[in-house]
Amino acid sequence: MAGKDRKKQLARQRYERQEQARLARETRARRVKIIASVAAVAVIAGGTGAVAAFAGGKDDKDKDKANANADAAASPTPTQAAAKPGECAYTAAQEAGAPKDLGKPPVKPAYKGTVQATIKTSQGDIGLELDGKKAPCATNSFAFLAKKDFWNKTFCHRLSTSEGLKMLQCGDPTGTGSGGPGYQFGNENTDGAKYTKGTLAMANAGPGTNGSQFFLVYGDSQLSPDYTVFGKITSGIDVLEAVAKGGIAKAGQDGTGEPKKKVTIQDVSIAKK
Repeated sequence: MAGKDRKKQLARQRYERQEQARLARETRARRVKIIASVAAVAVIAGGTGAVAAFAGGKDDKDKDKANANADAAASPTPTQAAAKPGECAYTAAQEAGAPKDLGKPPVKPAYKGTVQATIKTSQGDIGLELDGKKAPCATNSFAFLAKKDFWNKTFCHRLSTSEGLKMLQCGDPTGTGSGGPGYQFGNENTDGAKYTKGTLAMANAGPGTNGSQFFLVYGDSQLSPDYTVFGKITSGIDVLEAVAKGGIAKAGQDGTGEPKKKVTIQDVSIAKK
């Protein structure tokens, strides 16, 4: 190899190492910031741990191994403000588990009304009704990922059984709480949002960080209105209750963790218009 080519190769390798180190520093900083803010909210809320369910992976070791931030990935970016009326703004994000050729949902939402969907899991089917009127961008994204088979063979990585938060969280392709589809979008339908039994909502790490992770509420929960409500559970509450009754395999510091009854998503289907 010529001397000039060798120098170029070394320079490129040095640049790649520097970029990897920079991304690692940013990821650690984001994770610490999110966890700290969540902990403060949990204390204000009376220590129920309700909001804490949306920060971090399965346990502390998983948090250290994660390549992105907690649950929804990059630092908060209010992307929806940049969208034109009637359109959705999906911005690129570096996330673990994101397929390189996945792409993004269409800018114009494909649905304006309710959409029926079904999550087929190893524990039973869960029927959903998506709200394309109140949460068009979240519904649009959910349908897009379902049609791409994005969630097939993934598992629901986080269960909470506390009085303040009764939910099962799914949608992370890595199962660590830090994965996503490689794009993010802003919140919708959060004004006065209530997370009562049967609610379907997006998990996030702050404004503008919605991705592929969502949570299914099987009992009335105490959460601040910071998570996009984009539908409701129409059937399969009994499936979620059975999973919750089975308990948590190994609870983290916030009392949540992977369910003992492993819930593997086999398929997510969207009913035809």
